[in-house]
Amino acid sequence: MHKNERITVAITGASGAPYALRLLECLLAQKQQVYLLISSAARVVLATEEDLKLPGSPSAIQEVLCQRFGVSPEQLQVFGKEEWFSPVASGSAAPKRMVVVPCSTGTLSAIASGASDNLIERAADVVLKERGQLILVPRETPLHSIHLQHMLTLANMGVVIMPAAPGFYHQPTSIQDLVDFMVARILDHLGLDQDIMPRWGYDSRSN
Repeated sequence: MHKNERITVAITGASGAPYALRLLECLLAQKQQVYLLISSAARVVLATEEDLKLPGSPSAIQEVLCQRFGVSPEQLQVFGKEEWFSPVASGSAAPKRMVVVPCSTGTLSAIASGASDNLIERAADVVLKERGQLILVPRETPLHSIHLQHMLTLANMGVVIMPAAPGFYHQPTSIQDLVDFMVARILDHLGLDQDIMPRWGYDSRSN
């Protein structure tokens, strides 16, 4: 698979699990190869918000999610927090694109400081040093000055800070509409086609 068709997705412990699962669904439907990283806190959030109770080992998580999305283990690979020999840990093998969704403020802080204490942080650091595309989707409110300073630091490095703040101009009638708004924006920034949400000034129903 071409390197441009590979992407790293990280799910951390902030609220917003539906965004992560919908993004995975859309990426896999477009035949993107996904390297998935899930923090321990994210597993708790997935169980709380989506009633999705994932097992503990990366291989078992991979099996569950491959069945859920109907894809092969080659297309969706899950790595543990200390799998330092995984592709995402090295600039010579990592995808040039990464999305952290949802992104906790703790993960935001670690990425901003270059901590690299686990694979999610290391993968983000690799994307930064290789001048790739990093999208962070924080979900926290209100924000204090440390959160904002970390966002500014990363934005000045070219990171896309995309808070989970769906719009309402498309007149959403369900939670799924709000989720799709954010996922569509992520797909747009990744340069991928999407038809889950019409763009401003364009009504897809008329075509």
